[in-house]
Amino acid sequence: MSRVFCDGSEAIARAAIASGLKFFAGYPMAPSSDLLEQMIARLPKAGGVCISADTEIEGVNMALGAAITGARAATGSTGQGVALMQETIAECALHETPLVVFTVGRMQQDYFQSTRGGGWGDYRTLCMAPKDVTEAYELTQRLFHLADKYRMPCILLTDGMLARTQVSVDLASVEFEPLPPKDWAVDGTGTGSGRSKTHWTWAEGKVNNPGPGPQRHWSNLAEKFDHVAAVEPRWEVLHEEDAETLIVAFGTAAKFVEYVVGEMRAEGHKVGLFRPITLWPFPVDALEQAAASARAVGVFELNAGQMIDDVKLSVPNRRLVKAIGGISTDRSGLSIGELLDAPVVRNRIEALMMGEKA
Repeated sequence: MSRVFCDGSEAIARAAIASGLKFFAGYPMAPSSDLLEQMIARLPKAGGVCISADTEIEGVNMALGAAITGARAATGSTGQGVALMQETIAECALHETPLVVFTVGRMQQDYFQSTRGGGWGDYRTLCMAPKDVTEAYELTQRLFHLADKYRMPCILLTDGMLARTQVSVDLASVEFEPLPPKDWAVDGTGTGSGRSKTHWTWAEGKVNNPGPGPQRHWSNLAEKFDHVAAVEPRWEVLHEEDAETLIVAFGTAAKFVEYVVGEMRAEGHKVGLFRPITLWPFPVDALEQAAASARAVGVFELNAGQMIDDVKLSVPNRRLVKAIGGISTDRSGLSIGELLDAPVVRNRIEALMMGEKA
């Protein structure tokens, strides 16, 4: 077991390569460019291919092509770049091609994009948001496994702070259950049934002959996504057993809230923290249970209010739910502003506890 001192971009690249990543195509855009540079430096040395694409659309479709061959493939950009990839991400979900997408966002304004998407059809993308570099290393490995297990696109939603924060990371591999062979992959061979595996099309492969037909195909997908929603929610909850005030936060923002909640608990305040790790599937039942005795539920997120929709759907009395976060950035729009100062976070929580407007 070895440790390295590295930033989040390097940790994610190392985890992806340790997971068997063979192809990465991305588009450089701050703050995601560091991840692309790490892939360029490291993936070819590990026997893979990395391409800095001319556009986001080219990058995601190159990754789709590699994934169809059965290779572990990924793409990534910041939220504005991933917005241009939405059609292809939807296609991956609808024709069941595993793909990992790394979204390195600015603040936390890509929650809707990562959980609702902008593609077509009845599809879902499994999305996880790590709170720090160490967790990003673990979740990257997990997402490659889940992408293959469920044959669906999976998103790791991070931000510029995590991408550039340097810590000591344990390069331990996560052990997962064995996966079935990728008998669906296009590999240039015949199938023995008169149909070649040297090519693949949507209609031939899924909907029309020899596929199950449109109705059964869409129904199969819906059943699969329902199953994922039932078994894959992940979350962390602290001090919910007596919390009169519960704060819900995700990603790096939750790390700051966790620190403030710890301080307030030490002073005797009955405050707790609920952190969804999977943004989809959102841990609805777990949040409902955690908020059962709460008198107020505060949602701390660095945007104008996105996750709060899912929180209101999870808490029986949605009138208890109040937004205590907001937009917070520096002049460049690339770095986080003063809202993550611990005293500011504390003031928002205290105002909520007193029933004041945050």
